[in-house]
Amino acid sequence: MDTASDSSTPSLAPESGVGVLDKAMIILAALAAGPLSLGDLVTATGLPRPTAHRLAVALERHGMIDRDAAGRFRLGPRTAELAAARGSERLVVIAQPLLAGLRDRTGESAQLYRRDGGGRVCVAGADRAQGLRDTVPVGAVLTMTAGSAAQVLVAWDPPADLSGCSFSQRTLATVRRQGYAHSIGEREPGVGSVSAPVWDPAGRVVAAVSVSGPVERLGKDAGNRMGPVVKETADRLGADLAATSAMQPRTAV
Repeated sequence: MDTASDSSTPSLAPESGVGVLDKAMIILAALAAGPLSLGDLVTATGLPRPTAHRLAVALERHGMIDRDAAGRFRLGPRTAELAAARGSERLVVIAQPLLAGLRDRTGESAQLYRRDGGGRVCVAGADRAQGLRDTVPVGAVLTMTAGSAAQVLVAWDPPADLSGCSFSQRTLATVRRQGYAHSIGEREPGVGSVSAPVWDPAGRVVAAVSVSGPVERLGKDAGNRMGPVVKETADRLGADLAATSAMQPRTAV
C-alpha cells in the first residue's frame, strides 16, 4: 500500500492528477537515462520500493519496460514502437509538400515508401494530374524483390541471399555509390522508377522517395536525368526530419 512518502517523489514528469499514471510516467522518465536495478529505480524516482516494483512489473507486462541480461529494468520494445509511429506520422506530414514539388519538377507521380517486414508500404504520394501515369495508392503494399524503391530500402541492409530478387549485390553496390536507384520494368512491365534514400538523424535509411511512370515517357536514361532531383528531395526530407526531431521536447531526468 502506498504511503505518504510518495509526496517526496521528484518531479521527473508532469503531474496529471491521476496518481498511478503519474508514478508510471516517473518510472519511464527515470529509465530514459539507462537501465536501473530496482534499488536504483527507487532512488531515482523517490517511490516506495513496493510501489516502484509493482508498477515496473505492470509496465513490463505491457512491453513498456523489459530487463537486460543483468536483470535491470530498462525501456521496452513498446516505447520504440510508439516512437517509430510518431516519427512515421511526422515523416508523412513533412514529405507531402516535397513530393508535390518533386512531381511538378519531374512531371511524374511521386511516392514515399517505408519498409514493413517483407514488403514496402506507400505512406504518401503525389500523382501526376493528367495523362498516362503510375498510380500507387497510399497504403498499398508492394514487393521488396523488385523496383528501385526496394533496391534503396535494402541497399544499406542487404540480406545475405537475394534469390528471388530482380536485382543483385552488384546492383546494390551501384545504388550505394551513386545514392539513388533506377529500374525499368522490374516491378511491372512498362513502368520505370527512380528512388533515393531518406536518412534519419541516427544515420539509418527510414524511407525511399520515388518517381515512377511509363517507360516510354521516362526513357532509359531516367536515372541520369532524374536521379539527382530525386536524391535532392530525399536529402531535403531527411534534413527536415532531423530539424523537427531536434525541436521535440525532451523529458528531464
